[in-house]
Amino acid sequence: MIKLMLVDDHAVLRDGLRNILELEDDIRVVGEAVSGDDALEKVPMCEPDVILMDINMPQKNGVETTGILKKKYPSIKILVLTMHNHDEYFMAAIREGADGYLLKDAPSEQVVEAIRTVARGESVIHPSMTKKLLNFHQQQQEQPKDNALTERETEVLQCLVEGLSNKEIAERLFISDKTVKIHVSKIFKKFDVKSRSQVVIYAVQNKLVPM
Repeated sequence: MIKLMLVDDHAVLRDGLRNILELEDDIRVVGEAVSGDDALEKVPMCEPDVILMDINMPQKNGVETTGILKKKYPSIKILVLTMHNHDEYFMAAIREGADGYLLKDAPSEQVVEAIRTVARGESVIHPSMTKKLLNFHQQQQEQPKDNALTERETEVLQCLVEGLSNKEIAERLFISDKTVKIHVSKIFKKFDVKSRSQVVIYAVQNKLVPM
């Protein structure tokens, strides 16, 4: 069962999402928040697995709140659901560790599946936002030598870029799930990133895998 928290200052949207999600057998809404500060206060009590996060809210916005939550609760998955398709919002959310970024015009079934996807530890990016990856400028243009990947880590990275889950990576490379997790953790550390979305962006921008 996926424990979900809704963070949005619009009651109508929260009510609509709750009504949709209550129809799903594997998702349970455990809490709601109307602002970033409200979310920070309620997360310890609700203990969600996934947070559906808006960006424009009173007090702390969704990007700032995502960064704080990811530092305090790195295991919680955060899926941004917003009307904003601007580069700065998208990139800022990814930098702060968001596990996914969807626009509010996405069909309800896509939102539901995205929740399941990030809960599995994978990333989700709205189709219209993927093109923006090519315009993303890394602060470091070249990968430092001491951050060079091993041959196996490069293979795992390719799988991450393709959107494979840990289980699928393990099956493709004939290694255990535990070994995959170790490689993924090392890649995160070498790239200094917090999420799979950031790994994909880094890999694309630095041409570390064939596209």
